[in-house]
Amino acid sequence: MAVITIVGSGMMGSALAFPARENGHEVRLVGTHLDREIINACRKTDRHPKFTRDFPAGLKYYQIEELEEALLGSDLVIGGVSSFGVEWFGDYVLPRIADGTNVLTVTKGLMDTPDGRLLPYPYLWQEKVDALGKKINLTAVGGPCTSYELVAHDQTEVAFCGRDMEVLKQVKSLMQTDYYHISLSTDIVGIESAVALKNGYALGIALTIGLNQKAFGIDSELHFNSQAAVFGQAAKEMHSLLKLQGAENLNNFWVGVGDLYVTVYGGRTRLVGILLGRGLNIDEAREELNGVTLESLVVAVRVARAMRVRAERGEVDLKTLPLLMHVDDILTNKAEVSIPWEEFTFIQA
Repeated sequence: MAVITIVGSGMMGSALAFPARENGHEVRLVGTHLDREIINACRKTDRHPKFTRDFPAGLKYYQIEELEEALLGSDLVIGGVSSFGVEWFGDYVLPRIADGTNVLTVTKGLMDTPDGRLLPYPYLWQEKVDALGKKINLTAVGGPCTSYELVAHDQTEVAFCGRDMEVLKQVKSLMQTDYYHISLSTDIVGIESAVALKNGYALGIALTIGLNQKAFGIDSELHFNSQAAVFGQAAKEMHSLLKLQGAENLNNFWVGVGDLYVTVYGGRTRLVGILLGRGLNIDEAREELNGVTLESLVVAVRVARAMRVRAERGEVDLKTLPLLMHVDDILTNKAEVSIPWEEFTFIQA
């Protein structure tokens, strides 16, 4: 039996407690400073407030002040924070993790730099680990997985990525179940970029749902031609961006495509995309979804900003990224939704 400590009691981090505990491991769920009410509720009911199913028996719950106790003797630490907690996790949690510990992060995203690079979060954390002079084995999970369906034991396939294949195999052995299936890759840039890029593009696809509701009524039947057209353009642009990122294996693009699919149909990004498509601006949509974490907005804006920098150097033609640039225009400039359909077309001789 291993000791697995999950830091961050949001939905995805908490969902991973199910395969971890069902594999017979001791599982400790630690709330961040923002999760106090969640941990209090878990202690009272053995159920996350957002889930409809109890945690497996035997989970242990900790408030953030008890982090050091929860980390003691851990074989695996799972980072369950959102992208808004990336710096906090790096500054507060990583220094408290013992040398030699394996870490698995669920946080999806990219950080842009002034020179137009897009860095996966594990790269940022690796810089902090190196600066501390510590040896912590960083790995990350990507792929199509919604937390509530993982809790329901729906068949799920994801990919774990990291520098060391032996470490990845160790982490997989702790987490894989008969419903949670795990591929392994040392292509951190490819996996992490693919699953981060899908966020902004899922929003772009969801715009069409809102546009159709605006045109035909909220209760009208779904229209799939428009969704499929934007899905195809999204996949095309994601593939181009992965090449630009220098992904080692472009087959990892499909991990992002799967994640794109599930995000369109089961994610929070769908909600904001629909509202924007109906005619709300981004501020109005945020107000409507008060309290919902919208990581997709951050990723889309950062990627577009980086591409503008690289376009100035002649490294990318923004005309090849019409969907990304339109999504950014909606988010940054509060532009009206007007999907550039003709810019998606092509001529092949």
